[in-house]
This record gives sequence, C-alpha cells and structure tokens, in this order.
Amino acid sequence: MHIPDGFIDIQTSAVFGGLAAAGVAIALKGARNQLDEKSAPLAGLTAVFIFAVQMLNFPVAAGTSGHLLGGALAAVLVGPWAATLALTVVLLMQGFLFADGGLTAIGLNVFNMGIIGVWVGYTVFLLIRKVLPKNKSSISIAAAIAGAMSVPAAAIGFTVQYALGATATFPVSTVLSAMVGTHVLIGIGEAIITGLTVSAVLASRSDLVFGWKNVAPKLEIRNG
Repeated sequence: MHIPDGFIDIQTSAVFGGLAAAGVAIALKGARNQLDEKSAPLAGLTAVFIFAVQMLNFPVAAGTSGHLLGGALAAVLVGPWAATLALTVVLLMQGFLFADGGLTAIGLNVFNMGIIGVWVGYTVFLLIRKVLPKNKSSISIAAAIAGAMSVPAAAIGFTVQYALGATATFPVSTVLSAMVGTHVLIGIGEAIITGLTVSAVLASRSDLVFGWKNVAPKLEIRNG
C-alpha cells in the first residue's frame, strides 16, 4: 500500500499532501476532546503495535505493496481523531527511517491510510454496532468487519490517485483490479487481527476502549 517516490506526479502528490495536512490539523483539534490521562498512553501503544504490523508487507502489482493497515483498530480503541494522528506518526516514521513509502508521497499515504482507512473503518463500525446487540462480543465483531472494509477502501483511494497522476503506464483498470482484489484478501487478515485485539483489550480494560464507552451499560444506585 505504501506509494514510492515518483509513482504519482508532483502535482497530484501536492494536492493530496495538502488534503492530508488539513485532515491531520483537524484531527489534532478533535483528539484534544477524545484523549485523557487514561486513553493517551493507549494511543501511543496502539501506534507502536500498528508500526510493527505494517512492517509485514505483501507484494501487489505495478510496483506497490500491501499490508495490514490498523486504521479501524486504532479508531475503535482510541477514537478516529487520535487514530488519524497515530497512523500519521507511523507513516512518517516508516518513510523517514525505513524508506517504506516515498517522502514525496507521504501525503498520499497519510490520506489513504490515516484518513480514508480510519474514517471508512470507523463509519462501518458505527453502522454495524447499531444493528448488533449492545455487548462486548458485538463490539469485536463490528470492529472486525470495519477492519475488513477499511483496507479495500484505502486501496480504492490509491487507485483514484493513480488515475489522476500516475507516472506509470499500467491501465487504471488493471491497477484497480490488482489493488482491490489483493486488499480484499488482506482485509480478511486485518479483520481477524482487529477483532481479536479489540476483544483482548475489552476483556482486560474495557474502560479504555473508545468504541465501547458509549455502549457500556450505566450503573444505577438505588436506595432501599
């Protein structure tokens, strides 16, 4: 999924870089209302976990690679605003330290994985959560489905960027088929990891899971 330098022209990279920067700026403001002294450390741990998971790459067509994203997982655990920031930090570290994704393409990668991946995943999570029973198992199931859907959504984002400013000569239809087809399969793995991880955190510290906070039953104190 990481886009290398020179794969998308400078004009398109600049446009999506600006969109990504605007999205991160908005996320910074939103995260101030989401994070507290309890959830802030979890956001850091989530970023570290995603960093490790994203190092597992799967080769795709046309010089690109695919991997587990973690956007939906982060959104469920720490909220979508903080998730966007976590993914941005991960992508910056990978780009600068490991050359995993080009420096001129960081804006493209942040837009696809840190914005599309996070927000499509979180939207799917909310929709699924509404129709399922209000219990912890449903939160894990909704998170897993969100993870599965977020990966091909990010792949489609890349395909749009390719169609707008590709420097390669591969047909857009070929890239779309390769990216979406492969990332649907990667999404299955992401769904499993997301569901299991959310389930594990819910079992130990459900009070830290952002996606559970508004669902958890309220305790009532009644007199005699």
